[in-house]
Amino acid sequence: MITRSIYIGNPAYLKLKDEQMKILCPETKTEKGSVPVEDLGLLMLDHFQITISHQLIQKMMGNNVVIISCDAHHLPHGIMLPLHGHTEHSHKIKAQLEASEPLKKQLWKQTVECKIVNQKEVLRRLGNYYEPMTGYQNSVKSGDSTNMEGIAAQHYWKYLISLDFLRQRFGDSPNQFFNFGYAVLRSIVARAIVEAGLLPVLGIFHKNKYNPYCLADDLMEPYRPMVDWLVMDWLTRYPESEELNKEFKAFMLQVATRDLKIEGKTRPLLVAVKSTASSLNKCYTGEKRQISYPEFI
Repeated sequence: MITRSIYIGNPAYLKLKDEQMKILCPETKTEKGSVPVEDLGLLMLDHFQITISHQLIQKMMGNNVVIISCDAHHLPHGIMLPLHGHTEHSHKIKAQLEASEPLKKQLWKQTVECKIVNQKEVLRRLGNYYEPMTGYQNSVKSGDSTNMEGIAAQHYWKYLISLDFLRQRFGDSPNQFFNFGYAVLRSIVARAIVEAGLLPVLGIFHKNKYNPYCLADDLMEPYRPMVDWLVMDWLTRYPESEELNKEFKAFMLQVATRDLKIEGKTRPLLVAVKSTASSLNKCYTGEKRQISYPEFI
């Protein structure tokens, strides 16, 4: 089932009633809307005067809904996920823990190759200089030991934005748009990982003792160009835009329902990431040798 992504940027009181999330005015308690919890996939809270009942939180955790909380700058600051989302949780984690280094290096190679392929497609569709990306893709080695991901990224951002653009977390505009989109994407991928019964803290390549979502940061890499495509679409429509306004955030949440091709089928991104996480688990158990990653359609 295709679930919904909901953004709330005004004062609101959220509670559970009749298996639905009720959205009420905090002052008058009049109902402003309602959504069946089973239809929810992602809920973004972007106002300090939002109150949410614990009963609703528990219901959403039981339905694997990811809750994103935004900070004073209106950027995603934290996410809430259930501790486990699969009946065979311990069995799957055991296989994840026992994955060999050669296997993880091969899986990372596949990840980088697919990311470069999708970056190349973004440049091609924009009519920008993409040809060298094919060489970078074909030069990726096990574990990406020659850092083709970084080399490809230098070319990609140079011809996606401008020759002097620096892709940085706290960099100049339009970095803020990419940052917001990646934060949403990371939350969606983390949700799929938990639902697949895997630990998001145990990455394939990313290893950081301060990062609880290393695996999400790994698996989201080939999906990043889908965010980039949406950001470029927004900047084409609003070339002077620099503000992370409500309109942009609502626009960016479309990434969850964007159609992609994965395993030979057309699927919305929210469903595709589940296929990716599930295929990774099968790679850990020896049932598969390739992670299922998306491509543009």
